[in-house]
Amino acid sequence: MKTNAIALWDRLRGTIRSRIGGWRVGTDVVIHGRGLLNELLGDTSYFQLLMLNITGRLPERRLADWVEGTFMCLSWPDARIWCNQIATYAGTLRTTPTAAVSAGLLASESRLYGPGTVLSATHFIVDALKSEQAGIAASKIIENYRHQYKTRAIPGFGRPVARGDERVVAMKRLAERLQFEIGPHLLLANSIEAELLKEAGESMNLAGYIMAFLSDLNYTAEEIHALYSVCVEAGLLACYRDARQAPPDAFMPMRIEDVNYSGPPPRPWNNQQ
Repeated sequence: MKTNAIALWDRLRGTIRSRIGGWRVGTDVVIHGRGLLNELLGDTSYFQLLMLNITGRLPERRLADWVEGTFMCLSWPDARIWCNQIATYAGTLRTTPTAAVSAGLLASESRLYGPGTVLSATHFIVDALKSEQAGIAASKIIENYRHQYKTRAIPGFGRPVARGDERVVAMKRLAERLQFEIGPHLLLANSIEAELLKEAGESMNLAGYIMAFLSDLNYTAEEIHALYSVCVEAGLLACYRDARQAPPDAFMPMRIEDVNYSGPPPRPWNNQQ
């Protein structure tokens, strides 16, 4: 195995290879066989370009517009949201926008919210559809998942803070306006939601809706994960700019007495020991 790796490295030594494309100096930039400056620019939206870069497939404009809508639903100017707090602290400390966004993006990679939910939610709905096609009902799919992973939580359903998801309502409205049909993954997600609503009042969250929707369009979990890796950027920048224009160190200042200390009691310090 080691010998094979060295042979591969020797073959690649001194050369950068790309299956995507690159800059043709002085003429154009090629992205998956398409010219950026002479073909795409002016006729293609930024989200179409983003999806082309990630997947190698240029989506139709209405799908790119739908994805852009989900980004709008995923990034809010609210400093109470954990990743936005990071960007707000960066602003109050007078860092650069790049540093603020980078730190906030890292904080967004959580299993409870943000891009960190993509893989689990996508894998769940894809596997669930295979189970349904094998004749397993939605209620049994839920039961089997809980038994296998020893958890009550179902990826793509429920929210940490609130019940219901107003963003799903808005995105379904947009999908209808753009004339998208409901595919098998999303149809099953609706059935699972109906079961969870009966059981505990828990509905599909935006991550569950997005993953089912894009799975119906043959996007893989890895492609969706890459696509949504920077989905909270707008909210990060909003919170950073808000703090940057306020006085320094003005975000959530604390006094010592604000800290509720519950450790060992004070003890004398002997500097001879």
